[in-house]
Amino acid sequence: MTAATLGRRSPPPAWLLGLAGLAGLVGIVELAPRAGLVDGRYLPPFSAMAAALAEQAATAEFWQSLLETLRGWATGLAIAMVAGVALGLVIGGVPPLRAALNSTIEFLRPIPSVALIPLAVLLFGTDMRSTLLLVVYASFWQVLLQVLYGVRDVDPVARETARSYRFRPLTQVRTVTWPTALPYVMTGFRLGAAVALILEITGELIIGSPGLGRQIAVAQTSGAVASMYALVIVVGLIGVTVNVAARATERRALRWHPSIRRDLAG
Repeated sequence: MTAATLGRRSPPPAWLLGLAGLAGLVGIVELAPRAGLVDGRYLPPFSAMAAALAEQAATAEFWQSLLETLRGWATGLAIAMVAGVALGLVIGGVPPLRAALNSTIEFLRPIPSVALIPLAVLLFGTDMRSTLLLVVYASFWQVLLQVLYGVRDVDPVARETARSYRFRPLTQVRTVTWPTALPYVMTGFRLGAAVALILEITGELIIGSPGLGRQIAVAQTSGAVASMYALVIVVGLIGVTVNVAARATERRALRWHPSIRRDLAG
């Protein structure tokens, strides 16, 4: 094999490099407490976390908590998507309405969702609805703002052409606004999916509503450190799965879009 051929050798695929980095992290977590670099009471070896995860997976409580977390996440995201897309199309499609609501949106959007925890607990106690309120509030802004950007990006010539042909409002939305706004909608979906999971776990941790977050808090307060880390690993795996699924959905929905077609060709 010549030097020129060696120089043209393609680099390892990204997924292989990712697995190598993950294996390196697992190795560090396994060796650091065994070598005395960190206190094993606070960071047990990875093998202990894996054993605790296997014990958790053998209990019905774990699967019930996992189901509660996924249900809260999916419900909150669905509500945020429907409300964000509908209101975004209406507000963005009526310039006077958007101008009137712009200051209100800019005032409400930066409010951290966790600041609503006292209100949520006051309204619903430690029920699932308290966490659902946080999830919907945080995800809604991700979707709404992206839809507003998408509606603003509609070609004015196309919009005026549709009006000159006297298209009905719903027909204008379907044929002119929606194709332009859809990439922004999918971006809002991807961002909202991640934010929804973060707030679902945060609400369960702080409020104590049913789910993996509450199980993490219980493990922490009871001193079951290995179980706590095992549940954190599960939450991390859910996050990775949500991100991959959101990107796959985005690619499928936008397979006609030039940016996605370029990525697939590359």
